[in-house]
Amino acid sequence: MRDFFILWMERIINVVVVLGAAMIVIGALITMFSAQGGFLQGLAVLLAGSLYLILMAGMIYLGLGIYNNTRRTAEAVEKLAQP
Repeated sequence: MRDFFILWMERIINVVVVLGAAMIVIGALITMFSAQGGFLQGLAVLLAGSLYLILMAGMIYLGLGIYNNTRRTAEAVEKLAQP
């Protein structure tokens, strides 16, 4: 049951990252072509949003990777402990 939730959490995170990337691009384009915004402000939104998404998604994937490595290590230690 735990693996089910971890697997679906990974899938949900993947969807959120893809949607976040799409929203960053759309927000940057809207900013570039709005009357109050400008091309440079749109590039700033694109750059800052991309940097934020990369950092946050990286932290989340790092946490999932630590979980997977810990699980694999525990399985390997259990195999070694068996006579």
